[in-house]
Amino acid sequence: MADRVIAGSDHAGLSLRAEAVKVAKAAGFEVEDLGPFSGDSVDYPDYARAVGEAVVQGRARLGILVCGTGIGMSIAANKVKGVRAAHCGTEFDARMARAHNDANVLCIGERVLGLGVGSAIVKAFLETPFEGGRHERRVQKMKDLER
Repeated sequence: MADRVIAGSDHAGLSLRAEAVKVAKAAGFEVEDLGPFSGDSVDYPDYARAVGEAVVQGRARLGILVCGTGIGMSIAANKVKGVRAAHCGTEFDARMARAHNDANVLCIGERVLGLGVGSAIVKAFLETPFEGGRHERRVQKMKDLER
């Protein structure tokens, strides 16, 4: 079975989420897209919770969340125990979030990034492995904060 990614957005992140799904599939991931699938207003915490819980439960290894700025999704997703959501605005941010922090959910903003930069950030996030080593101790300390 291929690595799985789960994606969700609010109404402000529809187009970039669709691009993120394409990027993930092109990178060889199986993708579950939670929507939404129309421009009707929805509440981003609902999607942050659904994606976060799916990652924590093992339905997907990584999650992608998109809203207008990525900030609200990041705040909401990090409320789900076991989620390490990273709000990323650059490819470097995305690589470091995975390599050093073992981030398991990417949060990005369609209104601030656009499709091209946003897609490049998604690609960087999905292609970067966790380095482990000295970073293991720090990730464990983050996990310990949840207790």
